Amino acid sequence: TRVTGRAAADARAVAALAEAGDAQASAAFDRYEERLGRALAMVVNLIEPDAFVFGGGVSNVARIYANTPALMTPHVFGGVCETRLLRNAHGDSSGVRGAARLWDH
Repeated sequence: TRVTGRAAADARAVAALAEAGDAQASAAFDRYEERLGRALAMVVNLIEPDAFVFGGGVSNVARIYANTPALMTPHVFGGVCETRLLRNAHGDSSGVRGAARLWDH
């Protein structure tokens, strides 16, 4: 809303606007991806995970998986990042499924 001056229902709505060629929505997602790349790079520098698995509404936006890995690499020590970004396997219900599995433990 702050960047575009318009209200958007969720990340998917902003992504749809960006895919349709809306320059402001595209700029908003560019900014989000840059910040996400920097944040994930900090985690990589600390614990070097094999993968990040994304869930929730933003995880349904394909451009994040295409753009963010390259934005992480300049901020990773050594300049090489092999950590993968993965979409959750069960859609938006992945968090609920994980919580249900923990119930037995």
